[in-house]
Amino acid sequence: MTTRPFEMVPLPAGRSTAKPRHTGLTMMMDWGLPMQHLQDTLDLAAPYIDLGKIVAGTARLYDVETFRRKLALYKSYDVKPFLGGQFLEYVFATQGWKSVQPYCEEAKRHGVEAIEVSDNCVPLNDQERHRMIRLAIDCGLEVHGEVGSKTGKQEGAELIAQAKVCFEAGCELVLVEAAELMEAGEIKQGLLAELRDGLDISKVLFELTGYWIKGTTVNDVFELQKAFVLEFGPDVNIANVQPDVVIGLEALRCGLSVVGPERSDEAAE
Repeated sequence: MTTRPFEMVPLPAGRSTAKPRHTGLTMMMDWGLPMQHLQDTLDLAAPYIDLGKIVAGTARLYDVETFRRKLALYKSYDVKPFLGGQFLEYVFATQGWKSVQPYCEEAKRHGVEAIEVSDNCVPLNDQERHRMIRLAIDCGLEVHGEVGSKTGKQEGAELIAQAKVCFEAGCELVLVEAAELMEAGEIKQGLLAELRDGLDISKVLFELTGYWIKGTTVNDVFELQKAFVLEFGPDVNIANVQPDVVIGLEALRCGLSVVGPERSDEAAE
């Protein structure tokens, strides 16, 4: 008895399948998934999900018991939950440095093991970025840095320099804001190439855009998925994946999506 159907169809050798993966990471967004919805999603797709992002400040709206149960559910499926960076941006913008450490300690108290440090909407200079990352690490948290802005465009050299600050401060991973990767509905292929050449791509997650960016279409999201896989291969790290897209993205990584293969010589015989 096989464990999966159609095992006569090989999966690509370049795709990491065993968890914990070190490359080919998929980060799923959680905008407030009800517990049963999350349970059903993980029952089906957990083998293809590595990180679960509690988006923006939505964690503030849970009751304590539900929040802790959700974190535990993710962990039981070997998926690492973490707090999205815009929550800390909000805390920093409204309360300043005095609340950064208490925020990190509160996250740790409830069972959060990782947070994101970003400046999507509240700009940080290099010194502030480094300081914030170190504060979180000193509280016992893993930190995922994010570079890029939702409101302005930066050159590749700027994004690379910011990413290096994150790594030097101790970040495990760095995410690249999707809004930086598209312009007027077109993917900035030159920027992708710059990032590939300037960073260790195995430690970089490329974000998908979404409805929160004005003018984004469903096709934009799919085209970004394709661009990432074509540019970096099936083991590229991809972030901001919606729950109902996880299996479709994995199919794309493995050549089993609507972007079909060319007919092989062997098959033509």
